[in-house]
Amino acid sequence: MKPKVVILDAGTLDFSGEEPWAPLAELADVTRHDHTEHAQEAIVERCAEADVVITNKVPFDAATLEALPQLKLITLLATGYNNIDTAAARERGITVCNVPGYGNESVAQHTLALILELCNRVGDHAMSVRDGGWVRSLHICYWLQAPRELAELTVGLVGLGEIGRAVAERLLPYGCRLLAFTPSKRRGLDHPRFAWAGSMEELFEQSDIVSLHCPQTPTNAGFVNADLLARMKPGSYLINTARGTLVNEADLAKALQDGPLAAAALDVIAKEPMQAGHPLQNLPNVYMTPHLAWASEPARLRLLTVTADNLRAFLAGKPQNVVNA
Repeated sequence: MKPKVVILDAGTLDFSGEEPWAPLAELADVTRHDHTEHAQEAIVERCAEADVVITNKVPFDAATLEALPQLKLITLLATGYNNIDTAAARERGITVCNVPGYGNESVAQHTLALILELCNRVGDHAMSVRDGGWVRSLHICYWLQAPRELAELTVGLVGLGEIGRAVAERLLPYGCRLLAFTPSKRRGLDHPRFAWAGSMEELFEQSDIVSLHCPQTPTNAGFVNADLLARMKPGSYLINTARGTLVNEADLAKALQDGPLAAAALDVIAKEPMQAGHPLQNLPNVYMTPHLAWASEPARLRLLTVTADNLRAFLAGKPQNVVNA
Protein backbone atom coordinates (compact mmCIF):
# COMPACT_ATOMS: atom_id res chain seq x y z
CA MET A 1 0.00 0.00 0.00
CA LYS A 2 1.30 3.43 -0.93
CA PRO A 3 1.97 5.83 1.95
CA LYS A 4 -0.44 8.71 2.46
CA VAL A 5 1.14 12.05 1.62
CA VAL A 6 -0.48 15.40 2.34
CA ILE A 7 0.83 18.56 0.68
CA LEU A 8 -0.34 21.54 2.71
CA ASP A 9 0.54 24.62 0.63
CA ALA A 10 1.02 23.49 -2.95
CA GLY A 11 -0.22 26.88 -4.16
CA THR A 12 3.10 28.47 -3.27
CA LEU A 13 4.58 26.68 -6.29
CA ASP A 14 1.75 27.87 -8.59
CA PHE A 15 1.92 24.98 -11.07
CA SER A 16 -1.08 24.32 -13.26
CA GLY A 17 -1.78 20.76 -14.32
CA GLU A 18 -0.56 17.49 -12.89
CA GLU A 19 2.72 16.96 -14.71
CA PRO A 20 5.05 18.68 -12.19
CA TRP A 21 3.49 16.63 -9.36
CA ALA A 22 3.60 13.29 -11.21
CA PRO A 23 6.85 12.00 -9.60
CA LEU A 24 5.24 12.27 -6.16
CA ALA A 25 2.00 10.66 -7.33
CA GLU A 26 3.99 7.65 -8.57
CA LEU A 27 5.37 7.09 -5.07
CA ALA A 28 2.39 7.79 -2.81
CA ASP A 29 -1.29 8.42 -2.39
CA VAL A 30 -1.10 12.23 -2.55
CA THR A 31 -3.65 14.75 -1.29
CA ARG A 32 -2.81 18.26 -2.38
CA HIS A 33 -4.08 21.44 -0.72
CA ASP A 34 -3.49 24.83 -2.29
CA HIS A 35 -3.39 26.58 1.10
CA THR A 36 -3.68 25.60 4.76
CA GLU A 37 -4.31 27.99 7.63
CA HIS A 38 -1.42 28.22 10.09
CA ALA A 39 -3.56 27.07 13.00
CA GLN A 40 -3.01 23.81 14.86
CA GLU A 41 -6.60 22.64 14.44
CA ALA A 42 -6.52 23.10 10.67
CA ILE A 43 -3.12 21.43 10.30
CA VAL A 44 -4.02 18.42 12.45
CA GLU A 45 -7.35 17.94 10.68
CA ARG A 46 -5.66 17.71 7.29
CA CYS A 47 -2.71 15.61 8.43
CA ALA A 48 -4.46 13.20 10.82
CA GLU A 49 -4.01 10.18 8.55
CA ALA A 50 -0.82 11.27 6.83
CA ASP A 51 2.35 9.21 6.90
CA VAL A 52 4.20 12.03 5.16
CA VAL A 53 3.60 15.78 5.14
CA ILE A 54 5.04 18.10 2.52
CA THR A 55 5.02 21.76 3.49
CA ASN A 56 6.60 25.00 2.44
CA LYS A 57 5.78 27.41 5.28
CA VAL A 58 3.02 25.75 7.32
CA PRO A 59 4.43 25.47 10.87
CA PHE A 60 4.77 22.33 12.98
CA ASP A 61 5.43 22.98 16.66
CA ALA A 62 5.75 20.36 19.38
CA ALA A 63 2.03 20.32 20.20
CA THR A 64 1.05 19.85 16.55
CA LEU A 65 3.54 17.01 16.13
CA GLU A 66 2.25 15.32 19.27
CA ALA A 67 -1.25 15.33 17.79
CA LEU A 68 -0.06 13.41 14.71
CA PRO A 69 1.07 9.97 15.93
CA GLN A 70 1.00 8.45 12.43
CA LEU A 71 3.38 11.01 10.93
CA LYS A 72 6.80 9.65 9.95
CA LEU A 73 8.28 12.23 7.59
CA ILE A 74 8.09 15.97 6.98
CA THR A 75 9.80 17.03 3.79
CA LEU A 76 9.95 20.74 3.09
CA LEU A 77 9.35 22.52 -0.19
CA ALA A 78 12.14 24.83 0.92
CA THR A 79 15.70 25.03 2.18
CA GLY A 80 14.90 26.83 5.43
CA TYR A 81 13.23 24.80 8.16
CA ASN A 82 12.72 27.28 10.99
CA ASN A 83 8.96 26.63 10.79
CA ILE A 84 9.50 23.07 12.10
CA ASP A 85 10.36 22.16 15.68
CA THR A 86 13.09 19.77 14.57
CA ALA A 87 14.03 18.72 18.10
CA ALA A 88 10.45 17.74 18.92
CA ALA A 89 10.22 15.88 15.62
CA ARG A 90 13.39 13.94 16.41
CA GLU A 91 12.04 12.98 19.84
CA ARG A 92 8.93 11.56 18.17
CA GLY A 93 10.92 9.69 15.53
CA ILE A 94 9.78 11.97 12.71
CA THR A 95 12.38 12.61 10.02
CA VAL A 96 12.59 16.15 8.65
CA CYS A 97 14.16 16.78 5.22
CA ASN A 98 14.74 19.93 3.22
CA VAL A 99 15.83 20.79 -0.33
CA PRO A 100 19.21 22.55 -0.31
CA GLY A 101 20.50 24.58 -3.19
CA TYR A 102 17.52 24.46 -5.55
CA GLY A 103 17.06 28.27 -5.64
CA ASN A 104 20.64 29.53 -5.53
CA GLU A 105 20.66 30.87 -9.08
CA SER A 106 17.21 32.42 -8.77
CA VAL A 107 17.86 34.13 -5.42
CA ALA A 108 21.29 35.40 -6.46
CA GLN A 109 19.83 36.90 -9.63
CA HIS A 110 17.00 38.56 -7.70
CA THR A 111 19.44 39.98 -5.16
CA LEU A 112 21.47 41.51 -7.96
CA ALA A 113 18.28 42.94 -9.48
CA LEU A 114 17.41 44.62 -6.18
CA ILE A 115 20.91 46.06 -5.80
CA LEU A 116 20.82 47.45 -9.34
CA GLU A 117 17.32 48.86 -8.77
CA LEU A 118 18.53 50.82 -5.75
CA CYS A 119 21.58 52.10 -7.64
CA ASN A 120 19.75 53.01 -10.87
CA ARG A 121 16.03 53.10 -9.95
CA VAL A 122 15.05 51.82 -13.36
CA GLY A 123 11.48 51.09 -12.28
CA ASP A 124 10.93 54.55 -10.79
CA HIS A 125 12.30 56.28 -13.87
CA ALA A 126 10.21 54.13 -16.21
CA MET A 127 7.11 55.03 -14.21
CA SER A 128 8.08 58.71 -14.25
CA VAL A 129 8.34 58.65 -18.03
CA ARG A 130 4.99 56.83 -18.27
CA ASP A 131 3.48 59.58 -16.11
CA GLY A 132 4.71 62.29 -18.51
CA GLY A 133 7.88 63.38 -16.74
CA TRP A 134 9.98 63.38 -19.91
CA VAL A 135 7.29 65.12 -21.91
CA ARG A 136 7.34 67.95 -19.38
CA SER A 137 11.13 68.10 -19.17
CA LEU A 138 12.99 71.05 -20.72
CA HIS A 139 16.11 68.93 -21.07
CA ILE A 140 17.11 65.81 -22.98
CA CYS A 141 17.60 64.01 -19.69
CA TYR A 142 16.54 64.12 -16.06
CA TRP A 143 16.79 61.85 -13.06
CA LEU A 144 15.04 61.26 -9.80
CA GLN A 145 18.36 60.01 -8.44
CA ALA A 146 21.64 60.06 -10.32
CA PRO A 147 22.83 56.50 -11.02
CA ARG A 148 25.33 55.15 -8.53
CA GLU A 149 28.28 53.15 -9.84
CA LEU A 150 28.87 49.87 -8.06
CA ALA A 151 32.57 50.23 -8.84
CA GLU A 152 32.67 53.03 -6.27
CA LEU A 153 30.85 51.09 -3.54
CA THR A 154 31.51 48.45 -0.88
CA VAL A 155 28.96 45.65 -0.67
CA GLY A 156 28.80 43.82 2.65
CA LEU A 157 27.55 40.23 2.60
CA VAL A 158 26.23 38.76 5.85
CA GLY A 159 26.68 35.05 5.22
CA LEU A 160 28.81 33.43 2.54
CA GLY A 161 27.10 30.13 1.92
CA GLU A 162 26.10 29.02 -1.55
CA ILE A 163 23.76 31.94 -2.20
CA GLY A 164 26.08 34.51 -0.66
CA ARG A 165 28.95 33.24 -2.82
CA ALA A 166 26.76 33.26 -5.92
CA VAL A 167 25.88 36.91 -5.24
CA ALA A 168 29.54 37.76 -4.63
CA GLU A 169 30.63 36.16 -7.89
CA ARG A 170 27.99 38.11 -9.83
CA LEU A 171 29.01 41.39 -8.21
CA LEU A 172 32.74 41.14 -8.85
CA PRO A 173 32.50 42.08 -12.56
CA TYR A 174 30.89 45.37 -11.53
CA GLY A 175 34.13 46.41 -9.82
CA CYS A 176 32.80 46.83 -6.30
CA ARG A 177 34.68 45.91 -3.14
CA LEU A 178 33.22 42.94 -1.30
CA LEU A 179 33.26 42.58 2.46
CA ALA A 180 31.84 39.50 4.16
CA PHE A 181 31.09 38.38 7.67
CA THR A 182 30.16 34.94 8.94
CA PRO A 183 31.30 33.39 12.23
CA SER A 184 32.70 30.31 10.51
CA LYS A 185 34.74 32.05 7.78
CA ARG A 186 34.71 28.66 6.12
CA ARG A 187 35.66 29.71 2.59
CA GLY A 188 36.30 33.16 1.22
CA LEU A 189 36.88 34.38 -2.31
CA ASP A 190 40.38 34.45 -3.73
CA HIS A 191 40.13 37.94 -5.15
CA PRO A 192 41.89 41.23 -4.34
CA ARG A 193 38.57 43.04 -3.90
CA PHE A 194 37.27 40.53 -1.35
CA ALA A 195 37.92 40.80 2.40
CA TRP A 196 36.53 39.43 5.64
CA ALA A 197 35.09 41.90 8.15
CA GLY A 198 36.39 41.43 11.66
CA SER A 199 32.91 41.79 13.14
CA MET A 200 29.31 42.39 12.19
CA GLU A 201 29.67 45.96 13.42
CA GLU A 202 32.65 46.53 11.13
CA LEU A 203 30.73 45.21 8.13
CA PHE A 204 27.78 47.54 8.74
CA GLU A 205 30.08 50.52 9.32
CA GLN A 206 32.16 50.04 6.16
CA SER A 207 29.53 48.94 3.65
CA ASP A 208 27.53 51.14 1.29
CA ILE A 209 25.20 48.19 0.67
CA VAL A 210 24.53 45.39 3.16
CA SER A 211 22.94 42.20 1.79
CA LEU A 212 21.70 39.43 4.08
CA HIS A 213 22.37 35.79 3.13
CA CYS A 214 22.30 33.92 6.43
CA PRO A 215 19.75 31.45 7.81
CA GLN A 216 17.52 32.27 10.73
CA THR A 217 18.68 30.59 13.93
CA PRO A 218 17.39 30.70 17.51
CA THR A 219 19.99 33.35 18.34
CA ASN A 220 19.88 35.83 15.45
CA ALA A 221 16.22 36.90 15.26
CA GLY A 222 16.04 40.67 14.79
CA PHE A 223 19.81 41.11 14.88
CA VAL A 224 19.60 43.89 12.28
CA ASN A 225 18.46 46.41 14.85
CA ALA A 226 18.73 50.10 15.67
CA ASP A 227 22.34 49.78 16.85
CA LEU A 228 23.61 48.12 13.67
CA LEU A 229 21.56 50.32 11.38
CA ALA A 230 22.85 53.47 13.10
CA ARG A 231 26.38 52.36 12.22
CA MET A 232 25.68 52.43 8.48
CA LYS A 233 26.92 55.20 6.21
CA PRO A 234 24.56 58.04 5.31
CA GLY A 235 22.88 57.12 2.04
CA SER A 236 23.46 53.37 2.42
CA TYR A 237 21.19 50.51 1.39
CA LEU A 238 19.96 47.29 3.02
CA ILE A 239 19.01 44.22 0.96
CA ASN A 240 17.22 41.19 2.42
CA THR A 241 16.45 38.10 0.36
CA ALA A 242 17.11 35.72 3.28
CA ARG A 243 14.60 35.73 6.16
CA GLY A 244 12.38 38.59 7.26
CA THR A 245 12.84 37.67 10.92
CA LEU A 246 16.50 38.69 10.74
CA VAL A 247 15.44 42.35 10.76
CA ASN A 248 13.78 44.41 13.47
CA GLU A 249 11.25 46.00 11.15
CA ALA A 250 10.31 48.91 13.43
CA ASP A 251 13.99 49.84 13.75
CA LEU A 252 14.43 49.59 9.99
CA ALA A 253 11.43 51.83 9.35
CA LYS A 254 12.91 54.47 11.66
CA ALA A 255 16.33 54.26 10.00
CA LEU A 256 14.67 54.73 6.61
CA GLN A 257 12.65 57.72 7.79
CA ASP A 258 15.30 59.45 9.92
CA GLY A 259 18.54 58.12 8.42
CA PRO A 260 21.14 56.95 7.86
CA LEU A 261 19.62 54.57 5.28
CA ALA A 262 18.62 55.95 1.89
CA ALA A 263 16.61 52.88 0.92
CA ALA A 264 15.98 49.19 1.50
CA ALA A 265 15.06 46.42 -0.95
CA LEU A 266 13.33 43.45 0.63
CA ASP A 267 11.92 40.18 -0.66
CA VAL A 268 10.93 38.91 2.80
CA ILE A 269 9.28 40.20 5.97
CA ALA A 270 8.83 38.65 9.40
CA LYS A 271 5.14 37.69 9.01
CA GLU A 272 3.98 36.66 5.55
CA PRO A 273 1.79 37.45 3.76
CA MET A 274 2.00 41.12 4.65
CA GLN A 275 -0.65 42.42 7.04
CA ALA A 276 -2.37 45.78 6.62
CA GLY A 277 -0.55 48.55 8.43
CA HIS A 278 2.90 47.01 8.15
CA PRO A 279 5.46 49.70 9.07
CA LEU A 280 7.38 49.29 5.78
CA GLN A 281 4.50 48.99 3.32
CA ASN A 282 4.05 52.64 2.37
CA LEU A 283 7.54 54.07 2.83
CA PRO A 284 8.66 55.63 -0.47
CA ASN A 285 12.24 54.39 -0.06
CA VAL A 286 11.32 50.73 0.40
CA TYR A 287 11.43 48.49 -2.67
CA MET A 288 9.60 45.30 -1.77
CA THR A 289 8.85 42.14 -3.70
CA PRO A 290 6.49 39.43 -2.38
CA HIS A 291 8.95 36.63 -1.45
CA LEU A 292 9.53 35.63 -5.06
CA ALA A 293 13.34 35.58 -5.28
CA TRP A 294 13.36 31.76 -5.19
CA ALA A 295 10.50 31.30 -7.64
CA SER A 296 11.91 30.98 -11.15
CA GLU A 297 10.30 28.06 -12.95
CA PRO A 298 13.58 26.07 -13.16
CA ALA A 299 14.04 26.50 -9.41
CA ARG A 300 10.50 25.34 -8.66
CA LEU A 301 10.94 22.29 -10.87
CA ARG A 302 14.23 21.45 -9.14
CA LEU A 303 12.43 21.83 -5.81
CA LEU A 304 9.80 19.25 -6.73
CA THR A 305 12.36 16.88 -8.22
CA VAL A 306 14.44 16.80 -5.04
CA THR A 307 11.30 16.57 -2.87
CA ALA A 308 10.31 13.42 -4.78
CA ASP A 309 13.89 12.15 -4.36
CA ASN A 310 13.63 12.82 -0.60
CA LEU A 311 10.44 10.77 -0.41
CA ARG A 312 11.89 7.97 -2.55
CA ALA A 313 15.04 7.80 -0.40
CA PHE A 314 13.01 7.73 2.83
CA LEU A 315 10.79 4.92 1.56
CA ALA A 316 13.94 2.98 0.62
CA GLY A 317 15.21 3.33 4.20
CA LYS A 318 18.02 5.72 3.23
CA PRO A 319 16.71 9.22 4.00
CA GLN A 320 18.61 12.16 2.49
CA ASN A 321 18.81 15.88 3.22
CA VAL A 322 17.87 15.19 6.84
CA VAL A 323 18.03 18.27 9.07
CA ASN A 324 17.18 16.66 12.41
CA ALA A 325 19.40 13.59 12.48
